[in-house]
Amino acid sequence: MKLKSFLLAVCLSLCLAAAGQDLQSYVSPSPYRTVTVAEPAQDSDVRNIILMIGDGMGLEQISCAWVVNHGSLNVDNMPVTGLSRTYSANRLVTDSAAGGTALACGVKTNNGYVGVDTAGNPLGSIFDKAIAAGKKTGVVTTCRLNDATPATFCCNNIDRDEAEDIVADYLECGVDYIAGGGLKYWRERSDGRDIVAEMEAEGYSAVLDPDSLSSVKNLPVLAVLADLELPPALERGDLYRNMVKQGITMLSEAGGENGFVMMLEGSCIDDWCHAGEIGPAMEELMDFDRTLGDVLEWAAADGHTLVIVTADHATGALTLQDGDLGEGKVSVAFGNDGHNGIAVPYYAFGPGSSKFGGILENSELGRLISSFVSPQD
Repeated sequence: MKLKSFLLAVCLSLCLAAAGQDLQSYVSPSPYRTVTVAEPAQDSDVRNIILMIGDGMGLEQISCAWVVNHGSLNVDNMPVTGLSRTYSANRLVTDSAAGGTALACGVKTNNGYVGVDTAGNPLGSIFDKAIAAGKKTGVVTTCRLNDATPATFCCNNIDRDEAEDIVADYLECGVDYIAGGGLKYWRERSDGRDIVAEMEAEGYSAVLDPDSLSSVKNLPVLAVLADLELPPALERGDLYRNMVKQGITMLSEAGGENGFVMMLEGSCIDDWCHAGEIGPAMEELMDFDRTLGDVLEWAAADGHTLVIVTADHATGALTLQDGDLGEGKVSVAFGNDGHNGIAVPYYAFGPGSSKFGGILENSELGRLISSFVSPQD
């Protein structure tokens, strides 16, 4: 028995030593001051809905970012917290296509399916419901616009990898403010089409230069500001925040009393967790949270905006092993380079937030968010 205990202890020590070799530490060069806002009255009308999705952003990623930013995040302002179960229709561990479809359309579907059900039939998204209600709509992402999450709100396809077909679907989506990357799939296409020009023919103002975005005055807007993803968070400065601010300003002015619905994605948290790089992942998450601070300040002043923050899934089997709150330092280990099946948090702020809380399927969460869009009589 003693020998077995000894061998077990040796094995455990070897495992811990091996895990220790995989530890990486990070201290952010750019911690930031968070905002403090008061939630508007619950009985105010919900005119606007802003859904923010941190791709790959599980509780473990949020916990690490909280430490890296010295114990403060803008998401701390949100009074309601719950958990979302993310499994898809055909896999315990979802991908972004199925996870995004559940949030956008309120239906669980197969991995790889974009805005369609398990039989491949197109699903209506919250954007379709908003357009029918006379609301303005917008999507902003730090990745390619043909990537799975933004595509689930605007497009329909049984294969998330059909990049050119998905981009062509934007011609039919009717969304008023579209901003992200992926210009390669809009112009350098195997079919020779120029989808940017086709969108312009449909009345869109096309912006291909980040410096020109602020000069656009009228909707609809198509801003494709990078060949693939936007530059990493530490390189792009306030680009993502400015894209979001511009969209909120334009949609709120044009939407008026009818309001608007937006989906804002922090896409590259996921990419860097796939790569097992904690530093860039934290900078992406903190840029997402800084943007949330802007959104919350606007929503608190507006008084009629419901803000939801969640994730489609978590990535990297990340564990926080050690660190220092005073230094803003984390020491972490990644368990894999894929997704996991653990429930992710969601947060709610603003009128209607009291309807949230507890454990929900991701599709239930999507339907609940969509329920605040009421078609006009």
